[in-house]
Amino acid sequence: MKIKNLLVLFIIGLAIFSCKNDDDNSDDYDAAGQSLIDDSILIDYLKTHYLNEVDGGIWTITNGETPLMGQVNTQNIIYNDVAYKLYYLRQNEGSSIAPSGVDSIYATYTGMLLDSTVFDTKTTFSWNIGTSPAILSGLIPGWQYGFTNFKGGTVIQNEDESFDFEDYGKGILFIPSGLAYRNASQSLIEKNSPLIFEIALKNVNLIDHDLDGVDSKFEDLNGDNNFTNDDTDEDGIYNYLDDDDDGDGVLTVDEDANGDGDPTNDDTNGNGIPDYLDKATK
Repeated sequence: MKIKNLLVLFIIGLAIFSCKNDDDNSDDYDAAGQSLIDDSILIDYLKTHYLNEVDGGIWTITNGETPLMGQVNTQNIIYNDVAYKLYYLRQNEGSSIAPSGVDSIYATYTGMLLDSTVFDTKTTFSWNIGTSPAILSGLIPGWQYGFTNFKGGTVIQNEDESFDFEDYGKGILFIPSGLAYRNASQSLIEKNSPLIFEIALKNVNLIDHDLDGVDSKFEDLNGDNNFTNDDTDEDGIYNYLDDDDDGDGVLTVDEDANGDGDPTNDDTNGNGIPDYLDKATK
């Protein structure tokens, strides 16, 4: 199933949506410097805490328990020209597909501060967060990047026609403040706060934003999960929003020469460039 058209304006929820307030003074904010501070704070946290296998919680090391630092993976991210390190613990990778930063997720989460204060939680799986669609491009950057390390699960149909999932993505994200709310406070979240999210990703919807027959995930041509630096025809419209990617006057959806519904595997002149990205092919 794909989301093919997003025409409804939704109310933005509180916890994980990108937003700013009066505390966010861009003139005084040193994003690169804060990134280094956050990384030091997160490393210290990961060295002094462990995952309690009994209750699944994160506890302070008191008796030689295995620190999180030896269990997490590091994701190096360049966002707005600043280098960040996001750490994630993958308890289960998942079994279906991973989302890109512009896809829709079916997930639950618990958001915490480093002192274990829970500032938000969602325990019921839904394609929405509150009344808003759970599309990663509308959420904090830490989610746009962090969720790409997990996959959805396998659908299980029950006898009563209800359904569930098995072997789904599950883990914990440790997000620097620059990929969260920066120096803008949000409810219980003070400015410059690194955040922790315990997540479970049950399903993923790949979205075709421009309805051109190519899921937006595959229009990130350089594979950096930044969809705003892919513009093949340099017309100012990013590929994932451009229904004529090569600017040749032929819609991408009409450059499906073999008629299989997938424009990415058509290369009429055999030059290694798919027709929909090749202005030389009409």
